[in-house]
Amino acid sequence: MSPRIRKLVGMVAILAFLFGWVVAAVAIADHLPRHPAVDLIYFLVVGTAWGIPLFPLLSWMNREPPSKG
Repeated sequence: MSPRIRKLVGMVAILAFLFGWVVAAVAIADHLPRHPAVDLIYFLVVGTAWGIPLFPLLSWMNREPPSKG
């Protein structure tokens, strides 16, 4: 797969993942106790943890194509 196509596929996958992540985060937040400290901690964790599952995808997207020689 060419690097250009791989990056296009990765970009679409990232957007789909982030959409699902936001929907899930908001749905879970509705079930948490209503307290500013709980909201702060929850959204700090959820707002930064979204990048961890994307590391393998980003590595795949930026991998160099195999040499032909």
